[in-house]
Amino acid sequence: MWALSFEAISPTAIIEARSMLALVVPTLLVVLVCRRYWALRDVPGPSLAAFTRLWHARTIKNGTHARDITALHRRLGHFVRIAPDEVSVAHPDGPRKLLLEALPKGYWYETLTFPDSTYKTPMATVDPKEKIERSRLLASAYTTSSLLQSEQAINAQVELLLKWIDEHAVSSKPMALSKFFTFIAYDIMGEIIFSKSFGFLEKGDDIEDSLRQGLEFGAYVAVLPYFPWLQKLLVNPLFASFFQLVMPSNYVVDRSIRALEQRKNNPDARFDYVAHWLRTHEKHPDRLTAKDVQAAATSNVSAGADTVTCALQSFIYHTIRHPTAWRRLQDEIEEAEAEQRQQQMGEPSQDHPVFSFAITQKLQYLQACIKECMRVCPPSTIGLQRVAPRGGITIGDRTFESGTVLSVHLPSILLSEELWEPEAHEFVPERWLGDDKKTAALDKYFIPFGLGYNSCVGQNLVRIELSKILPTIVRRYDISLVNPEQEWTYKTYVAAVPGEWPVYIKKR
Repeated sequence: MWALSFEAISPTAIIEARSMLALVVPTLLVVLVCRRYWALRDVPGPSLAAFTRLWHARTIKNGTHARDITALHRRLGHFVRIAPDEVSVAHPDGPRKLLLEALPKGYWYETLTFPDSTYKTPMATVDPKEKIERSRLLASAYTTSSLLQSEQAINAQVELLLKWIDEHAVSSKPMALSKFFTFIAYDIMGEIIFSKSFGFLEKGDDIEDSLRQGLEFGAYVAVLPYFPWLQKLLVNPLFASFFQLVMPSNYVVDRSIRALEQRKNNPDARFDYVAHWLRTHEKHPDRLTAKDVQAAATSNVSAGADTVTCALQSFIYHTIRHPTAWRRLQDEIEEAEAEQRQQQMGEPSQDHPVFSFAITQKLQYLQACIKECMRVCPPSTIGLQRVAPRGGITIGDRTFESGTVLSVHLPSILLSEELWEPEAHEFVPERWLGDDKKTAALDKYFIPFGLGYNSCVGQNLVRIELSKILPTIVRRYDISLVNPEQEWTYKTYVAAVPGEWPVYIKKR
């Protein structure tokens, strides 16, 4: 049978195929050689990265790209080539030159549209002017004053978390705080966006295996946009439904879409994110479409929850391992409460199991620990791509040609010994206390939320959640690692995903 098939091929077709190969192979070799020895040829980096994006993609898939690129910057300097067309930047001038200027974002952002390309978010908008306009239509939901209207709903979720922690304190069984921090982060996002939690804390379990499968989807989201020709095919409205059957599922997105439909029919909903956006949609349906509202709602869930989950874990893990931090936090909280009680003499008691956001802003050591936990383990780990403008751009003593993709590498900036002194990799909250001039200088490089027109829109909510949850836990419990020698591990996709580090809980 095979013999007959080969015999059916004409000699002319064979000659043409050979001619095509003779043309394609040298052309491919020329492209690869040009990539290696011409474009960005003098920027150091892994040899494979000069030829293909696959080196970078592999490190993301393995969850090691943040550590790998940080190590390369320590060894090779401020600029590291991580792909044929991309340079990772850890120069102190990088954030100011690249993020504070209105430069177009790189192609990684452009295909971050789900379930297909017609659902576009500000994050997926690469043109600065268009991105700013899209963000402006959604911005009212993100103000601190608006978010604090849901403070009681946040309190209710924190109280649910306390019940689970109390249960483990009574039983003396090890607790996977990492899992419950993920639950509360997602449930609070449900309350803030849809006026209804997802129910993870109520059940104390990962409903429908949503969060675990979300991790698989996170690896997909981190890698595929670096291959825009493929990603554009996957999010093409003509093919997206088919590809969703074979690609990793994101049950959180699916649950968010259902939650949005329920929210639209909920007469008791608060003035939540969706309320802000529906009001804008009614006023400007041509500028903020129904699809824009759905895209904003679904994209905010994971983005907000993943950031908070990482920060909660980093805070507890690092403060209980610090020689004096946990006790110092408890002393600061007790002193603030005593002062508050003294001020309330003769007035009704304002005691509440969950701290108010307003009170925690006065706790200087708490806020120092929150900042430091986000510095040593930044929640966002993917490089922030920008495209060099016409005429090129100079960073330090290096000029990059127009069109070069340059990405600010947040972990390398936040862990730079050049900027944070020799103990850059150590958890040292005291660095944020004392000399105002010194802390102001450090603040320029404290950029876990990014900078400029594409900085994290949810950072106010992150600060509110951390400032309420963490002191409430510190005041109420003593916590210790089951294995005091355990060094935590985490994987990095778009965000950092810490592994398990079980703890013992003792109620004070």
